[in-house]
Amino acid sequence: MYETEREVIEILKKYNIDVVSTLPCEKISALLRFVARERAFCHVGLNREENGVGISAGVYLAGGKPVMIIQSTGLGNSINAIMSLAVIYKLPLPVIASWRGVYREKIEAQVPLGKALPKVLDALGLEYAIIEDASQIGLVEEVIQDAFANERPHIALISPRTWGRSDDAIIENTVSHKTRKWTLKYEKAIKAPEMRRYDAIRIIAEYLNEEAVISNIGVPSKELYAAKDRDLNFYMLGSLSQASPIGLGAALKTKRETMVLDGDGSLLMSNILPVVAEKKPKNLSIVCLDNGTWGSTGDQPAPSSGDMELIAISAGVENTMKVHTEEELRSAVERLYEEAGPRFLHVMVKPGNVLSPYSVVGQSPAVENIKLSAEQIKKRFMDAMPQHIRIL
Repeated sequence: MYETEREVIEILKKYNIDVVSTLPCEKISALLRFVARERAFCHVGLNREENGVGISAGVYLAGGKPVMIIQSTGLGNSINAIMSLAVIYKLPLPVIASWRGVYREKIEAQVPLGKALPKVLDALGLEYAIIEDASQIGLVEEVIQDAFANERPHIALISPRTWGRSDDAIIENTVSHKTRKWTLKYEKAIKAPEMRRYDAIRIIAEYLNEEAVISNIGVPSKELYAAKDRDLNFYMLGSLSQASPIGLGAALKTKRETMVLDGDGSLLMSNILPVVAEKKPKNLSIVCLDNGTWGSTGDQPAPSSGDMELIAISAGVENTMKVHTEEELRSAVERLYEEAGPRFLHVMVKPGNVLSPYSVVGQSPAVENIKLSAEQIKKRFMDAMPQHIRIL
């Protein structure tokens, strides 16, 4: 029983896959249980499929070999991340997708995207293979091989017919609530910030040494580039919300300290913090540069009047700090590594980017565009990482 599922597991092991990100589908529940209990893999359970794209990117950038296993509807949720991250940086992304909506589908909502999916993938120029039954499961091997050989996404659309009947009683349930007790006393005030985001980034950059740094999309990446360009900076050119997922993926595969310069809007969009807390990477620091706005697009207010540090705590992140001033930021960065990660540093900053050269005479010019292509950013980052690879 479960010969097909076992064959997929053996294919993953054959190609030395070491991180498998999953989001469930009832049609592949047996396969997912095999993945979760397989010691050869680091299994990352997702709460958003697109975060698997970011995590897989980070794993590969740090020298690892990722695979995603999701439902086909998750491809729809992940299209922008796939195109603006995996495609433009030329990152391998093998995806095993349970193809819903086409074979004895009982859920009406699965049908429209499921039926259209091959044409959608064709329109996007994405490689895919259709697996109709168990006799074709060997195509998964070709999907994985091609994804890594050509550094591109490749998707296996697998019909539910392939798996047959799943009897969950045969496989021990690997998911359960653990006994937990929380005692929380949180008394902090959010004060008016004194720094701009660029001020904070310049201060943090002074302290960078051997850390790998993932910087958020748009102006934050430009500001880090202006403050301190270095090979170990991975500048994001697209994929809003994927900075911390990339950082998590990298931290899972490298022993090197990994820092993410993220934003409040991006973190709220990703909802990655519970996954970070669950995986507990000791070498990951997430710096939330909180200006309360969508800073790269004109400082429109972000939809939150809460406290990002408290959100991190409620997600399960235990090591957190909040700062408002340059003095507080310097102190926090200087003692950042005194405690094991994951760490969450909440930096309150003023809205606003570095001013345009067309603003008031005598004020700071705008930061320049990053003079590196996506592939150049990827190559030099990966070249700087290997000596710190973690064997999972």
